Amino acid sequence: MISKSLRAPAAGAGGTPRAGEIRSRRRARRLGRTPLRSFQASALGFLLPALAGLLPLAAAFPRVAAAAPAAAGEAGATVAPAVWRAVPGLSPRALAAALDAVTRARARGVAGRDGLLTLIDYSLPSTSPRLWVLDLARGRVLFHELVAHGAGSGDNYATRFSNADQSRQSSLGLFLTGGTYEGGNGYSLKLSGLDPGVNDLAEQRHIVMHGAWYVSADHAQHFGRLGRSWGCPALPVTSAHAVIDTIKGGSFLYAYAAGDASPMSSLAKRQQARTPSGPACAPAAAPLPAPAGPQPAPLAATAAPAAAGAMH
Repeated sequence: MISKSLRAPAAGAGGTPRAGEIRSRRRARRLGRTPLRSFQASALGFLLPALAGLLPLAAAFPRVAAAAPAAAGEAGATVAPAVWRAVPGLSPRALAAALDAVTRARARGVAGRDGLLTLIDYSLPSTSPRLWVLDLARGRVLFHELVAHGAGSGDNYATRFSNADQSRQSSLGLFLTGGTYEGGNGYSLKLSGLDPGVNDLAEQRHIVMHGAWYVSADHAQHFGRLGRSWGCPALPVTSAHAVIDTIKGGSFLYAYAAGDASPMSSLAKRQQARTPSGPACAPAAAPLPAPAGPQPAPLAATAAPAAAGAMH
């Protein structure tokens, strides 16, 4: 027989209120969940159409990202990689222009050595090192050197550029390095201009890279500028051989100036049309007037054969 104390409460003695309390609590919980469920349903109803609208954009994004480099190259808007922005003196604009030019040349089928780029920034004065040899693959500067510009291009700053024979001006644009030889200026490097109307007469003008006695920090300090070539990018004698050996044999060289490589002026075109071919860096019959101020004693001028390349 079960004890009365263990029996379930009678229906009228407390069982009914307890059951009603349980039902009330259950009802309250259901009512409490109803607003949450309504909120969740409304939120999903808002988000799902929005997400569906974003799917086409997400699908198109990879195509846009892949097309961006080509579009940037066409517009000349390539951004120099961040690793080079910390290099003192190296202009991101000049480097971006050089990389654009290389990209366009490769698109035309020009084969050049990968991972190596020589950049000359003629926007800088001749007294500042303005030639860089860049190891693009490893993010390193291999050389940072002084380089002379042509006597016809200006004094300390190069402001005029030409593709014309006997203009004694430097040329801008993209070049491809060739082979080496021993000429009137010693160890020299042939350059082939890749931009029609801008530098494509470089070989005809015998525009080459070589060492020169007038390219040095001492000369710049004494005269306020480097000596000037007859169009060749001349380097310090102490480093010319090493630079040439590093970049010879089909690497890209880009010569930049503020405003980049613009086409030849009408004067340069007229000059080219009437001027016979001749080496750019060889003695001319009518030398340019000597600049004001003290000048170094000139070297003995001896005519060099065309194959010998530049004299200055």
